[in-house]
Amino acid sequence: MKARLETLLRRLGAAGVLGIGVLLACAGFYGTALAPMEHEAKAQRLALERLRSRAPYQPVSAGGRADELRRFYNLFPPASELTDDVERLHRLARSSGLDLAQGEYRLERPASGLWAYRVTLPVHGSYSQLRSFLGALLTGMPTASIDALRFERKKAADTELEAQVRVTLHARPSGETL
Repeated sequence: MKARLETLLRRLGAAGVLGIGVLLACAGFYGTALAPMEHEAKAQRLALERLRSRAPYQPVSAGGRADELRRFYNLFPPASELTDDVERLHRLARSSGLDLAQGEYRLERPASGLWAYRVTLPVHGSYSQLRSFLGALLTGMPTASIDALRFERKKAADTELEAQVRVTLHARPSGETL
């Protein structure tokens, strides 16, 4: 048997032995790497077919969504009323007993959708006055949002505090019914 193998190897030569070695390496690679990947790909295809058959494509009705979106935007006041909203904001603060310093106001007008009027107010008063103001703001101005609130007391025993309230007043563009 050994003599036959030696004769066969001599006939094949170095190139033939190398070719058989490469062939055996490829067979091992297929068995350990490629076959499991093919099996996984087949399982993924079957899962995809199951999902496609279970949930057929249904186009979304653009008209229904547009009506819902229009009704939503019309819940917001027009931008022409933003000055009235700012006055109401100051009136709520005064009725809560807060001292408002000069605020920072910035209007953001995106290309579409709601406008955002960002108001940053430095406030001076007690914690209960501030809490009363914020509660009145949220109940009295439903299209406003409190974005940030920062407190600072000079001493732990102080009843007065310095605060900064950042509020956004949301509005639809003036003269538009979205």
